[in-house]
Amino acid sequence: METTSRAVAQTPAAEGGQQVPSARRTVDGYLEAPFPWYGLDEAFTGPRWLMQVGTAADGAVEHGSIGHGDEPSVRHETAGEDRGKFAVVVTVAANPVRRSADGTGLLEATSVSSAAWLAGVGLLSFTWPGQMDHSLRDDWLDQQTETAWVLADDLAGSDWSTLSLPVDGVPTSFHYRESEFGWVLAGSTREGVHVGAYGRGMSAYGLGFAMIKDIEAYA
Repeated sequence: METTSRAVAQTPAAEGGQQVPSARRTVDGYLEAPFPWYGLDEAFTGPRWLMQVGTAADGAVEHGSIGHGDEPSVRHETAGEDRGKFAVVVTVAANPVRRSADGTGLLEATSVSSAAWLAGVGLLSFTWPGQMDHSLRDDWLDQQTETAWVLADDLAGSDWSTLSLPVDGVPTSFHYRESEFGWVLAGSTREGVHVGAYGRGMSAYGLGFAMIKDIEAYA
């Protein structure tokens, strides 16, 4: 997931800390995915919006994100400020190690750790300290991104707890952790995909996930 993960870490914020306008992607990339997309279930009645898709080295769509609630931004972020309430659901295709389309190499396998990693980096990209000097931001983000990877690679570790949430109405076990930035969770579905999620201002304990029947309705 190295290629796609780096893109996730760098895309959300532009010069001056403003959200990149293209963060609200078109539906085209989502329609190219050979797997179903997941979002919060119908119990959530707030705004829903497309974010971005990520591709493997061979160009195949491998993961993507759907936002719910207030669109997150890092602008004018200060201690104690209300930074909005949102939850982002990340869908990751469950792929084994496989050859690239041109046969020249191998593509990495995806797992629940992949979903946890993408969710962790996604949360970081919207929560870097606004009072931090811009010259220090990259170093901070690199350090925190490495920490997110280490955590995602040790889902059985003490930093994670277990949380049962419904997926398509079926109770499903998720790995869950909280930090000063928000919360992150990750698990798998019966539909051959892994689901990660991150958010702040919205409790993860009352969430449920469901397959999206018509992704074009989000455009």
